[in-house]
Amino acid sequence: MTKSVKTALYNQVFDYVLLRIQNGEWQAGSKVPSIRIMAESLGVHRLTVLKAFQLLKDKGYVHVKDKSGYFVNKTELKKEEEISSFNQPKVYSYVQNSHLSEIHSEDVKYMFSTSLIDPTLLPNRYLSQHVKEIFDRYPHLLGTYAPVKGDAELVNGMSAYFYRHFGFDIQKESIMITTGAQQGIDIIAKVFVQSHDYVLIDSPTYSAAVDILRNRGAKVLPVEITKDGFSIENMEMLMKKYKPKLFYCNPTFHNPTGYTIPIEQRKQLAELAEKYQCMIVEDDSFHEIYFNQAPPKPIFTYDTGGYVIYLRSFSKYIAPGLRICALLAHPIIIKWLVKGKALADNGTPLLNQKAFLYYLTSERVQLHMEKLRIALQIRKETMEKELSAQSFSWDSPEGGLNLWVKLPEHIDMERLKQKALEKSISFVPGKICNPLEVNIPYLRLSYSFLKEQDIKEGMRLFKGVFQAL
Repeated sequence: MTKSVKTALYNQVFDYVLLRIQNGEWQAGSKVPSIRIMAESLGVHRLTVLKAFQLLKDKGYVHVKDKSGYFVNKTELKKEEEISSFNQPKVYSYVQNSHLSEIHSEDVKYMFSTSLIDPTLLPNRYLSQHVKEIFDRYPHLLGTYAPVKGDAELVNGMSAYFYRHFGFDIQKESIMITTGAQQGIDIIAKVFVQSHDYVLIDSPTYSAAVDILRNRGAKVLPVEITKDGFSIENMEMLMKKYKPKLFYCNPTFHNPTGYTIPIEQRKQLAELAEKYQCMIVEDDSFHEIYFNQAPPKPIFTYDTGGYVIYLRSFSKYIAPGLRICALLAHPIIIKWLVKGKALADNGTPLLNQKAFLYYLTSERVQLHMEKLRIALQIRKETMEKELSAQSFSWDSPEGGLNLWVKLPEHIDMERLKQKALEKSISFVPGKICNPLEVNIPYLRLSYSFLKEQDIKEGMRLFKGVFQAL
């Protein structure tokens, strides 16, 4: 896979600024950040930013005030936007789009955009039997809330699980249960990130993390991930220069690329986090979905200073409907995050936690995971075989649920997306996974949700759409 993207940098900066103007983040009459500030925040040369600003000026999006800089022009609003902005000003929303949810809302037959596992592959029968037993054991279960930090039984079970699988002795004071990893990311952002704080994020990345951090007003600094991992030298330079509040990453069967960060880099990242007092938010949602050998231990394993927050979600491959994630961190950090959790939902549903405890301790689940890995590997190989005849390129992942596919540079991604939808096919455009939200010639295809025959049919239709372009 090519590491560099040939799209002109000034066009990427143009897209970045235009997006913020169009979604109202930079409103008419407001001053755009200076060329110097923009160049530093995006990590590009000032001449690149200048060229982008000149293009924005030529197209009428901004104007120049002598010795004052660039300012946003007033643009014509659609009728419905006028009603929302002027007749109902109190309804103005400060929440930006959730890009993935918009794609998932499309009603299509071949859903290659959904990084979920086919429900028929999950142990649903075991769960239904166990839920009946739960109500016999806890007759008043639905009549009470769970502790905000998490059900004591499940917290103790998690402690035993991590000792058994990773060999680290995690105390209950360092564990909090969240309603999925995405809620964990959201709570961390609300507790620790303020407007204009710098945050590092792997690039490309899980798009919901970008949406959450941008909603907090964070200044996002992308850190490229490749099949060899991160550039530790570049990482240290960014930490030293910008003093970021945190670094979000999902280093194990990375979403969307499938890459896994090597052990040595995990140790180095833990050391950098402590040296520069930059929290690492380690999102580990695919740890058990491997095809040949288990992945390395989490970065959290090597943390000695309390600067790593570990999110271990079980939602993807055991019981997505239960939405269970274990958040591990230093006890002092947990105390702050519990306050944020209380404001979010006052505790993950108790029934969900009691039901999940069965999965955590069941031998059947271990047998289920072995069969699940085989089924997913077959589906991955089925998709790869269908794609191999075209001018696509990708690095075959050793785990996870997705292929990160590179297209020829000339392909119009938006047109490809629309034509695919007409054939009842959805995928995730690379732009959504780019922290700067610029166009890149990649797309994410998930092989986990559809059966082999549907993958074959959907991929053949997709190839037909691609060839027509």
